[in-house]
Parts: sequence; C-alpha cells; structure tokens
Amino acid sequence: MRKLIIDGNAVYELDENCMLKKKLSEKQNEEEKKNLQNKKKEEQNS
Repeated sequence: MRKLIIDGNAVYELDENCMLKKKLSEKQNEEEKKNLQNKKKEEQNS
C-alpha cells in the first residue's frame, strides 16, 4: 500500500510495506545487540 503526503509544494510517496519491513529489521537488529551484550556480561561475571 502506498500513501501520498503533500507538504506545501512537495509531494512524497510512502511504501508502507517497505516501511514495515524496515521497522521489523531494525527491531531484529536491536534484539541481536541486546543478546550480544547479555552474553558479554555473562562471560565477564563467570
């Protein structure tokens, strides 16, 4: 699905499916970073 955003004289087209994929990808990256940080903390505490 696409959305048009009109801002004064500028017109933008957003691809909502692309935005959703990007958001999910960013969430996965954040989770991976958290998991790596937790592993490092566990190794340091051992």
